[in-house]
Amino acid sequence: MSENKLLGSIEDNTTWQEGRAVGISPVQRAEASAAPGSNLQLVPEPQETEYTKRLKDGFGFFGLTAFLFACFYAFCMFRNPSGITYPFFVAGGLWFFGSAFQKLGISWKKGSVFYMAGIMLLAISTFCTDDNRIIWMNKAGIFLLLICLLLNQLYDTSKWRFGKYVGSIFGVVFGILGEMGRPFEDAFSYRKKHGKSTGVKIFYMVAGIGIAVPIFFVVFLLLFSADAVFRELFKKLFFAKLDVTGFLHFCLMIAVMFLAVYCLLCFLCKKRINETVKDHHTGEPVLAITVTGILTALYLVFSVIQIVYLFLGQMRLPDGYTYAEYAREGFFQLLAVSVLNLVIVLVCMEYFRESRVLKAVLTVMSLCTFIMILSSGWRMIIYIRYYYLTFLRIFVLWSLVVLFLLFLGVAAGIFRKSFPLFRYSCVVVTCCYLVLSFGHPDYWAAKVNVAMSGMEAGESDSFFLGESYRDYDFLSGLSADAAPVLLPHLAAQTARENLKNAEAPEDPAWQGARYLAKMEEKSSQISLRRFNLSRFIAAQNLKKYSKYFER
Repeated sequence: MSENKLLGSIEDNTTWQEGRAVGISPVQRAEASAAPGSNLQLVPEPQETEYTKRLKDGFGFFGLTAFLFACFYAFCMFRNPSGITYPFFVAGGLWFFGSAFQKLGISWKKGSVFYMAGIMLLAISTFCTDDNRIIWMNKAGIFLLLICLLLNQLYDTSKWRFGKYVGSIFGVVFGILGEMGRPFEDAFSYRKKHGKSTGVKIFYMVAGIGIAVPIFFVVFLLLFSADAVFRELFKKLFFAKLDVTGFLHFCLMIAVMFLAVYCLLCFLCKKRINETVKDHHTGEPVLAITVTGILTALYLVFSVIQIVYLFLGQMRLPDGYTYAEYAREGFFQLLAVSVLNLVIVLVCMEYFRESRVLKAVLTVMSLCTFIMILSSGWRMIIYIRYYYLTFLRIFVLWSLVVLFLLFLGVAAGIFRKSFPLFRYSCVVVTCCYLVLSFGHPDYWAAKVNVAMSGMEAGESDSFFLGESYRDYDFLSGLSADAAPVLLPHLAAQTARENLKNAEAPEDPAWQGARYLAKMEEKSSQISLRRFNLSRFIAAQNLKKYSKYFER
């Protein structure tokens, strides 16, 4: 088709609006865009699905439900990151998406039960701990499990490979940003179509409240500063307790959550992610064999040294090294190399053609990685025997266990292409993390370290070989999870130390008083909405042992 004929056909059959052609077929669009010398600028047509149409037509339900959920979120989470309301907020989120799916005609799938159970268990764990590191990891885990849940609901993921899952998760996260205008577009479209309906009136009433409240607040502040009588009246009534920053923060939380959940729903309804799995096994295996073969040769030498030096103890250590110093050196590096090997093996499995030689090399690399993981774990155990427990040391051991289990799945995937590696990894990480999250690492660090505070180096048949534990600076920095161990220990310390007259920061009694003050502050913050199980137990222990700490 010639350019003139094509453009003439377009002019006869198309309405032009601001440089956009409406009513042109996809073939005509492509030909017009490719026509030599054409300055026609076309924007892609919006992607409409059945779910998108239902979402737009039912904005009265979806918009109002999202707004009510956002209000519930702000009530639960305002200045309360880990209170008893957190599990209710998470359950409310699952209810919101469940109601939305029901309205859209999407039924729950069997595989979704695992994701929902993991989400709720992590939410309960958040309310049961005072450790901020665990709390933030719980929330990150809940977010990732939620994305996996939504992908499982909207797409057929049965044939997805590991790389497809990871790419889709990133696609959802960044895809939300492209939907920021959708709530306003859908509201305008819904008003146009249902201008006199009750749903629209309710929506406008809610929107009016949302607009009126901040304006009312600004006007109130202006009047408050304009008249002394008006000012004194409200000072006596309630102004002393008015928190301007808190009010704005509360409103911002509502707005952000409303946009987040509605835009997430919009992106999912478009089904922009391609369900089909492309075959990426096009890479030349010789390249992968060369790279992994060189690394594997190095790993074999290293593995032999680890077996002889560390596991069997048959060779002499370098001059100037103690066994504890040798063990201390390298466990983080070995952990990093193990993670790197995991990435290399996954890339080879995903992007290179099948080859028996490549499978053999990857198998040997995996075996060497198992030895590195064991070496790193053994080094950490030796180091713990001399220097006791911290959160980081517990977390490293946990990470090594998870990495070991993940490599078992990778090894299975090398020989069985259909092995569901992502689902296996998701189950492994979720289950192992639930153990860590509910395990309260601070509690066990305190329990072990306090037990060794009165022991001499190598005394009796103890597993630990270090000197008597005296790092009270570390103990005083622990969360309320450690209170059931630390408070009785500090009470016993008063028989030997004078907490009242402790002045030097390096003094154990000073550090003990510091921990007591922190627990008293946390206990004073307990309320019905901000109730936290770990802080409540700490408060109960503080009451029990308060007579020992009277100043």
